[in-house]
Amino acid sequence: MQSVIVFIFGLIVGSFLNVCIHRIPIEETVVTKRSYCPHCKKTICWFDNIPVISYILLLGRCRYCKGKISPRYVIVEILTASMLVLLFRFFGLGVRFFTYSVFVCTLMIISFIDIKHRIIPDELSIGGIVIGFLLSVIFPSIQGFSLRLHSSVSSLLGILVGGLIIYLLGLFGNLVFKKESMGGGDVKLLAMIGAFIGWKLAIMTFFIAPVFGSVVGIILKIKKNVELIPYAPYLSIGAAISIFYGNFIISYLFGIY
Repeated sequence: MQSVIVFIFGLIVGSFLNVCIHRIPIEETVVTKRSYCPHCKKTICWFDNIPVISYILLLGRCRYCKGKISPRYVIVEILTASMLVLLFRFFGLGVRFFTYSVFVCTLMIISFIDIKHRIIPDELSIGGIVIGFLLSVIFPSIQGFSLRLHSSVSSLLGILVGGLIIYLLGLFGNLVFKKESMGGGDVKLLAMIGAFIGWKLAIMTFFIAPVFGSVVGIILKIKKNVELIPYAPYLSIGAAISIFYGNFIISYLFGIY
């Protein structure tokens, strides 16, 4: 029953994330302005804004102009709800659940914005760095420590190490390919990831991300001759795997944490 409640709550949160994904890149407020159709700009009634259900009942189209509603809205809602249930099952209803929920939701917004616009807004990545560090100071258990000093150092090292390793990767790529291979947004994103999960799991994320990114990159290169892909989704996947299984992987490989 608790998982069902978390899932429903996740659908509602996912609906808000969709608002952020649509409005942040065009610099619109995500707080005061009501949801509207991106085609005809008409305000959406509450009964047409119920997560997943309204999309199905409306057959994926606006009630007024019949413009097609992107399936991204349903994908984000279901993915958000599913991730929150996973976090709940792994960590229970505590500090880690709420902190990682904020973290994962931020990664979701960043990933879908990067997919569509090829940008990572600074207000999300830099803001995430600040929030991740402050939460690590206030709640040491986020980083797996009991003392604030240890947790603070872990978060700070996560910011520095996370940003540095992907920055160096970008420099190497620039030398090899003779053009920009890694954007500054990716550097700040991995620094943000490190702020929340520490330097060890940031490095873990760094190595997991290319496993997924390279597969998609090869497919796009063959089919559409696309050379550059949005990298935020793969860093986000790597971060999610690190949250759930990073400690186990590190312990298995090195016998330490």
